Amino acid sequence: MRRKLAAGNWKMNGLRADLAEIEAISAAMGLSPDPAARAEVLLCPPSTLLMNAADIAQGRIAIGGQNCHRLPFGPHTGDISGPMLIDAGASHVILGHSERRMDHRETDAKVREKALYAHSIGLVTVICLGETAEDHDLGQTVRIVGRHLQHSLPEDATAANTVVAYEPIWAIGSGKTPTPAQIAEVHGFMRTQLIERFGAEGEGMRLLYGGSVKPGNAAEIFAVPEVDGALVGGASLTARDFLPIVEALERS
Repeated sequence: MRRKLAAGNWKMNGLRADLAEIEAISAAMGLSPDPAARAEVLLCPPSTLLMNAADIAQGRIAIGGQNCHRLPFGPHTGDISGPMLIDAGASHVILGHSERRMDHRETDAKVREKALYAHSIGLVTVICLGETAEDHDLGQTVRIVGRHLQHSLPEDATAANTVVAYEPIWAIGSGKTPTPAQIAEVHGFMRTQLIERFGAEGEGMRLLYGGSVKPGNAAEIFAVPEVDGALVGGASLTARDFLPIVEALERS
C-alpha cells in the first residue's frame, strides 16, 4: 500500500515570520495518536528557512529542498548541495520542476544526474515532469511525459527514494486544472511505464498531481485512480489553505 503524500513547494516565498505557518501545520500533524495512519506531509521552503523549519517540524512532517547540485561541494556560486540540505535537516529534494527547467535550462539529463547523487547520500527525490500549453494543445502530453520519465529518472530509482510529480506547466499558478479524466490518463500511463521499467518498485512509487491544487478541488483530484497525493504550490504557504488539502487526501 502506497502511503499518501501531501507536499508543499514554497518556491521563492517565505520569510522568518512565515515559519509560524510551518509550526501550525506541524502541530496539526502531531495531533494524531497514530501518525503512521495519516498522510505523509512534506514542506519545501526556501533554503534560508530550512534549518528553522526542520527544528520546528521535529519529525512530525518532512522538510525538503527545492533543488540541489549534482556535486557535494565546489566552486558553484549560488547553488546548494545535497550534503548542505541534509546538514540543514532536509530529507527530501524537489528536482526538475518546470520553473527550473525553463528558467535555468535544466535538461532531463541534468535532473537524472542530480537524482543519482541525491539518492547516493540518502535524499528522497520528488522528480517533476509535465507538458507546456503548446504540447497540451497539440495532443503531445503522453509523449512529453514519457520522455521525461525515461530520461529524468535514474536507474537506481525505487519506491523508497523516488516520488514522481506530474505538473502540467499550463496549470501551474493559472487556476486551470485538467479534468479528472485527463489526470487519470496521464497517471495511468505513468504507472504502466514505471512498472514496465522498474517492476514492483514502479508499482510502489508514489505519483503526485500538481498544478493549481486548492482546498476546493482537492477531493476531486484525489479521487482519480493512481493519484497518491499532490505537490502544492501557493496553497501550501498557509496552514489555512494547506491543511484542508491534507484532510481531503486522508479522506480519499
